[in-house]
Amino acid sequence: MPAPRRAAVLGSPIAHSLSPVLHRTAYAELGLQGWTYDRFDVDEEALPGFFERLGPEWAGLSLTMPLKRAVIPLLDGISETAASVDAVNTVVFTEDGRATGDNTDIPGMVAALREHGVEKTDTAAVLGAGATASSALAALARVCTGEITVYVRSEARAAEMRGWAERLDVDVRIADWADAEQALHAPLVVATTPAGTTDALASAVPEMPGTLFDVLYDPWPTALAARWSAYGGAVVSGLDLLLHQAVLQVEQMTGRAPAPLAAMRKAGERALAER
Repeated sequence: MPAPRRAAVLGSPIAHSLSPVLHRTAYAELGLQGWTYDRFDVDEEALPGFFERLGPEWAGLSLTMPLKRAVIPLLDGISETAASVDAVNTVVFTEDGRATGDNTDIPGMVAALREHGVEKTDTAAVLGAGATASSALAALARVCTGEITVYVRSEARAAEMRGWAERLDVDVRIADWADAEQALHAPLVVATTPAGTTDALASAVPEMPGTLFDVLYDPWPTALAARWSAYGGAVVSGLDLLLHQAVLQVEQMTGRAPAPLAAMRKAGERALAER
C-alpha cells in the first residue's frame, strides 16, 4: 500500500465548502489509494499553529477566506500569479519540506470562461469591489483587450480598484453602483458580490445579453443569473469557477493530470442538489 497522503481545505466558516466533495471524487477517479481530503475551521489567529502541526504526510491545502493573505508569511515562496493579487488559495508541500503557494482562482476563472466560449472580449464590467474583484481583474487582464468598468459603492473601494488596476496593468474605469444597470450591456459581466446584492438588477437585463459570470453557487441560480438565462445569455456560475480552480489544485497536489473535471462536476452538482 502507498503511504497515506493528506490534503484539506481551511477557512472560517468552512462547513459549507464543496471542496471535500470535489477533491475526494478526483482521488477516487484517479485511483489514488490512501489519499484523504478534509475540512478544518481555521481562522487567521489559529493558522500558524495549524501549520506547525503538519507532518510529512501532507500534500497540500486549499485556502478560503479569511486565510488567502494571512498564509503568505508562513510559506517558503509564492507564484507570480499569487503575488499579483496578494492572495494564495493553494499550498503544495514538496518532498524537501517546502511549502509553496499559488492562486488557482485566476486561471480557474479564465478556464471557466473558455469553457463557455469566451476567449477574448473587447470590454467587460465588474460588479463589486471586494476580495474576489481583484482576482476577477487579474483574470480579465488575460481575457479583455479593452476597458473594464468596475461598479463600486464607496470611494474607499474605488481607490482599492484603482490600485489593483495599476498593479495588474489593466485599463479600468470606476463607476458608481447607482449606475450598475449599465453594466448589464457589456459583452462580459462579472458579478463578484455577496448573495442578494445583484437581485435588484435582474429586471434590467437587456433582451440580448452577453455573458454573465456570477461567482456565487449557493443559492443558485441567483435572480440575475435566472433572468440572464431566460433571455438567452450565456451564464458561467460559481460552481464552474470552483470546479476549474479545484482541478488545478488536484493536479498540483497529486502530480496527476488531467484531473477528472466531468466526474467532479457531477459530484458537485449532486451535492448542491442535496442541500
